[in-house]
Amino acid sequence: MNAATALKTYANVGLETGVTAADPHKLILMLYQGAMLAISSAKNQILRKEIAAKGKSISHAITIIDEGLKSSLDRNVGGELALNLSALYDYMNQRLLIANLKNDIDALDEVSRLLGELKEAWEEIRPSVEPAQPAATARPQAAPAKPAALTYGRI
Repeated sequence: MNAATALKTYANVGLETGVTAADPHKLILMLYQGAMLAISSAKNQILRKEIAAKGKSISHAITIIDEGLKSSLDRNVGGELALNLSALYDYMNQRLLIANLKNDIDALDEVSRLLGELKEAWEEIRPSVEPAQPAATARPQAAPAKPAALTYGRI
């Protein structure tokens, strides 16, 4: 096994382990990160004139957005927000197709920026987990508020 194959195998195991251990909130973050990484790779591949690799990276980003982020939206719970996100994901995929056809780095940057903003917003709504207090110092706490319904629900 050569070094490149070993590194790829190691990365795949790390990703699979991360997915297996991740909660639904973390899985959405991983999808955002994966799409942004694929777009970054495509941008570098355009600059290096690696056209086939660029097409593969952009296709990967489109698949993550369409089959990962968009398909996991729960339109029944998310309502108008889920519909707006679905439309935004469609727009991103259109921009990625244009980027692929025209080697348009500006379109890649636009989609990456949009994904980054969504990722930051998703990070902000992360359910907080309070550290457990020892029994001797534990104080009664008010019942936790019901968590807000999340837009993503099929994961």
